[in-house]
Amino acid sequence: MAARKSGLGRGLDALIPVDRSTSGVVPVDAVDPNPQQPRSRFDEEALEGLAASIREVGVLQPIVVRPEGERYVLVAGERRLRASRMAGLDEIPAVIRGTGDATTSLTEALIENVQREDLSPLEEAGAFRQLMEDFGLRHDDIAARVGKSRTTVTNVLRLLQLPASVQGLIDRGDLSTGHGKALASLEDEAYCAHIADKAAEEGWSVRAVEEAVRARSDEPSEPVVTPRQARVRPAAIIELEERLRDQLGTKVRIDFNGDKGKMVIGFSSLDDLERIYRKFYG
Repeated sequence: MAARKSGLGRGLDALIPVDRSTSGVVPVDAVDPNPQQPRSRFDEEALEGLAASIREVGVLQPIVVRPEGERYVLVAGERRLRASRMAGLDEIPAVIRGTGDATTSLTEALIENVQREDLSPLEEAGAFRQLMEDFGLRHDDIAARVGKSRTTVTNVLRLLQLPASVQGLIDRGDLSTGHGKALASLEDEAYCAHIADKAAEEGWSVRAVEEAVRARSDEPSEPVVTPRQARVRPAAIIELEERLRDQLGTKVRIDFNGDKGKMVIGFSSLDDLERIYRKFYG
């Protein structure tokens, strides 16, 4: 499969050496789904259309698989595999990769979907988090693998910190990633959900949401601290917060007074709390 000239800058072949691959056909029934497939929804109507095309002209682009025992695990091409089954094919053209590692398998599946713009923002965020949790990758590692900027990866991951109701609005397409990025800076979850509902109902632009968030942030929630009273936070503390935020995939705040202090770790749901717990205790 040739590398595509897309925003990613490089295709699958740039990540996996060609000499580790062979081409041929494999039985459709011998291919198992990729358990690390980041995409969870498929348009049935679009699949029917692809199946009709396959019945007419066949599978023009091979799927990518890796061997596992006497069977194969799908690496990339789940739409083609599903449509081929719908079309009644017994065999399907395939590029058979070397066994490789699990990180490569997930990255290939992710890159294919990102290139096709098939992943929803939350599916993409979930895939990025899986790369962090399962393989210990940092934001900049993920950015290098999928050809996006580190800032983009960080902003996508911030969507997972939003309340579940707000994530639902983004998942349904009622709000965009830009809306989510703006809302993620709100610490008050109830207010975040309130603004998200109003934005979805009234069709607010991203800028309108940003202004609402900014207005909330400008409201004094504590007595004003004079410059003499203000405590300068050391750069090392701020850097440590950023490193912990990258590693844990959530908001982290460190407050200190002399040699003592506290660290506050945010979570968006009980599932998210369990995820963070596993980070510490396996």
